[in-house]
Amino acid sequence: MGEKSRVQNEQQALRYGLFGIIGFVILALAFALLTNSDAILFDGIYSLIAFCVTLLTMKVAKLAERPDDERFHFGYTAMEPTLNLFKALIILVACVYAGTEATKRLLAGGNPTEYGLAVVYGVISTIGCFTVAWLMARTGKRTHSDLVAVEAKTWLVDGLLSCGVLLGFICAWWLERSPWAQYAPLVDPILLITIVTLALPVPLGILKDSLREIMWMAPAEPVVDEIEQRLLASLEGLDYAKIEFRVTKRGRNTYVLIHFIVGETFSISSFDELDAIRHRSEQALKSWKPEIVMDMLFVKDPELAL
Repeated sequence: MGEKSRVQNEQQALRYGLFGIIGFVILALAFALLTNSDAILFDGIYSLIAFCVTLLTMKVAKLAERPDDERFHFGYTAMEPTLNLFKALIILVACVYAGTEATKRLLAGGNPTEYGLAVVYGVISTIGCFTVAWLMARTGKRTHSDLVAVEAKTWLVDGLLSCGVLLGFICAWWLERSPWAQYAPLVDPILLITIVTLALPVPLGILKDSLREIMWMAPAEPVVDEIEQRLLASLEGLDYAKIEFRVTKRGRNTYVLIHFIVGETFSISSFDELDAIRHRSEQALKSWKPEIVMDMLFVKDPELAL
């Protein structure tokens, strides 16, 4: 996929997500008023938060494609993990607040809700959210975009919320028509507490990954191992005492700094040979992960590689 096509697909996916969020906000808030359900209200508020953050996401996605300049010598991709961190914190705050309010409502005796209409909402919302999550996850893999991938996770959380709402409202609807009808008002706050508990791991995972990138930590071990294998394979046959490499990930780019510590018999007749070595290694890495940015330094003194 060409760079221009990748950027267009990324922006298109984010726009579709934006339109989807607008629709779900309207749907959830309307049904929350009709059913008096805190769980649906939280679903709507969650979607509203996602809408606001998606507007920022689209702006950052455009910035991330800019080349480096006098203000940002390494480009704008560092804004991506910062935005994802901000997004995760907002979702966490919303979840904690919703869980606290649901606990208070539960202790107060529950929340009477129109469960018949709530079931209708649950069906529409669940199918819609999982469909958008699947489409965005597929686009995120094709474009290698962390922003779209995180948006897909956000929609997945929303889908889980809606699925939980649906299952809970079906149970509550049955309870209202059973000998245990007095327990039906407890379902809504219990459901909301359950939804929040199920949703928390996703923003916590995004928070963890974003912090790793902001702190310049190495990516996951399998990624580093794959880079090492491909790098050493590309350098086979060359005389080196040691290869030192460092890896970090910032947004969509993975940075690899390589120190080639030359061996005693290493020699070149021109600098073109060094360029050829670098091009070969870069091709080996980019053929696997196109967003890799690589620097290779040739040194004799191992101290210079520390």
